[in-house]
Amino acid sequence: MTEAFTRKGLDSPRLSAELLLTHVLGCDRLRLYMDADRPAAPLERDTLRELVGRALKHEPIDYLVGEKWFFGMAFHVSPAVLVPRPSTETIVENVLLHARAEPGFGGRSGEGVRIADVCTGSGCIAVALLKHLPGAAAVATDISPDALAVAQRNADRHGVRSRVEFLQGDLLAPLRDAAGVTTAATTDLHYLLANPPYIPDHEWDAVPPNVKDYEPHAALRGGADGLMFVRPLIEGAPEFLRPGGVLMVEVAACTAEQAAALASAQPQLERVRVLNDLEGLPRVVVATRKK
Repeated sequence: MTEAFTRKGLDSPRLSAELLLTHVLGCDRLRLYMDADRPAAPLERDTLRELVGRALKHEPIDYLVGEKWFFGMAFHVSPAVLVPRPSTETIVENVLLHARAEPGFGGRSGEGVRIADVCTGSGCIAVALLKHLPGAAAVATDISPDALAVAQRNADRHGVRSRVEFLQGDLLAPLRDAAGVTTAATTDLHYLLANPPYIPDHEWDAVPPNVKDYEPHAALRGGADGLMFVRPLIEGAPEFLRPGGVLMVEVAACTAEQAAALASAQPQLERVRVLNDLEGLPRVVVATRKK
């Protein structure tokens, strides 16, 4: 498997092979080495062959096994949602750092902190934050009901379902609709976070086939300039943030400067900056609501 995946140019071919095998055998990766001489049953071999064939056509390994690790936590994934990526962990890391350092943001427990996770997808941002901030609450939105179903599974999986409300709709519209109507933490937010579709049209041809051919285009493509969804998020964020509240939006590296300029142009936002992801790419635009 490793040799075949290497020839096809799959990412992390050895790890991918191990993930498929552990999935089929129902064991962890260490068991592969502890029970290396155990013969495979015919059904296991047939199942593995089928999955390997699909992987060689660039179907994402994470969809084949049904989960992806993000911020040290296992998340359910399906073709209804993007596969969580390390670049998005930048948002989670910096929210936790900010909450623990900034007065009025709940400290290490996040007590009383209210978070909105827009374009939640698998729910990885909201769920990871609630797991690490046991006193916080969140509202998570997505236009896709199928994506929200996956996010709800992940909230249940990690024991935070009682502290997150899921709302269906486009970008900030669910927050506006819910304000004053439900118990959702839709106004006076400490954090408004988003990983919206942001791949610009001019970069689409270069997107690898495992992404382009299998992950949901509606969660990937950000229009001609990559800012079709980023722009209204930045412009609308002050409506929902409390004074001193923080906006974080993941963007394409090639549009980070433009997105930061959009934030700087908003009269109610200040302290605009861009955070680099784990690969050193400019990835997350951050701004603070003026007090």
